[in-house]
Amino acid sequence: MTKPYPLLIGSRYLRARTRNRFVSFISLISILGIAVAVAVLIVVLSVMNGFEYEVRDRILDVLSHAAITTAGDGMDDWRLASALAESDPDTKAVSAFIGGEALLIAGDVIKGAQLRGVDPQSEVRVADLEPLMVAGRLDDLQSGAYRLVIGRSLADLLRVRVGDRLIMMVSQGVTTPAGLVPRMRRFEIAGIFYAGMYEYDRGLVFLHRDDASRLLRMGDSVTGLRLAMVDPENAPSAVRAIAQRLGQDVYITDWTRQHANFFRSIQLTKSIIFVILLMVVAVAAFNIVSTLVMVVREKRADVAILRTLGASPRGILTVFMTQGTLIGVLGTTVGVLLGLIVASNIGQLVAWFESLSGIQILAPDVYFISEFPSRVEWLDVGRVAGIALLLALLSTVYPAWRAAATPPATALRHE
Repeated sequence: MTKPYPLLIGSRYLRARTRNRFVSFISLISILGIAVAVAVLIVVLSVMNGFEYEVRDRILDVLSHAAITTAGDGMDDWRLASALAESDPDTKAVSAFIGGEALLIAGDVIKGAQLRGVDPQSEVRVADLEPLMVAGRLDDLQSGAYRLVIGRSLADLLRVRVGDRLIMMVSQGVTTPAGLVPRMRRFEIAGIFYAGMYEYDRGLVFLHRDDASRLLRMGDSVTGLRLAMVDPENAPSAVRAIAQRLGQDVYITDWTRQHANFFRSIQLTKSIIFVILLMVVAVAAFNIVSTLVMVVREKRADVAILRTLGASPRGILTVFMTQGTLIGVLGTTVGVLLGLIVASNIGQLVAWFESLSGIQILAPDVYFISEFPSRVEWLDVGRVAGIALLLALLSTVYPAWRAAATPPATALRHE
């Protein structure tokens, strides 16, 4: 015997014997309860993290880190403002853009969309659009060619493909003898992109900045500047400093403000889910109390014999705390491993379930994304494992104390 007797006896109580298989069975149930609760909590937190990071990355693929627009109809001195912004050490790239709204008409289908007039060469430096292109290229947008790059969902709704033509109608009117009529222009579909976010795949259209300027009658003005920062997390303070250097009335925004409520709701939901599922872990851990209470009643004779042989109350306390702690350690370890396996393969599991049942869990017209993401944060795994072990340890105190406080004579009287 190389182990101290409390550790040896406590570990042996977990193994089944002919006479106490039921006690070992409920110990196994306690282990499985903790394992399932820990695994579920890790999987849910990983999915929430994956959802947040996936949405953020896809937003930044289409949007810039920050934007500066004027308080008036357009930014006339945008070249000077662009040079000033590029000189800032926090700025990686700048691209001027023209924004607006339009109706797209293809046959008998009419859909609204947000226009973004860009210069393809500078736009790719502030937004990673090229990997999103499923047909055509952003460079196909040429001045005077009147071409469009649209999202895949919008292309499906309009029933158009690359090379097809449609009519774009904007709200700026043209005065004719018959009255004021909207301005219209025929465009060719030059490319289709897929960002994986229904908001952009359904409602965003790219065209060359010169074509947008002529269509919206902007002249040499632009709507504003889109900026890519060296550190996206530093975008709010960096764009504010650049705006102050411009010395004029401008509106500033950044990717955290444009979807502030969305990211705040994710954090709030994650906190609420963590607390709720932590209660499940607590219930599973407190099952150790009932398990050890039954073990203590089953082992009264053993406790009495050990006390008679000279075991101290602290030694008896350690015996049953060892058993409860082993249940918590085994359950937490199995739960962490199971949670990591499921969290790492949740996308494939959900895809298999969707193909099997024909049910789409993430509808792209309801959620921001159409795929099931997962991102394991080791800090979350450590917190879950630590709290589960702590709760398991606390659950052993009362039954172990009851066993240590039982007088040997009282225990042997019932044998």
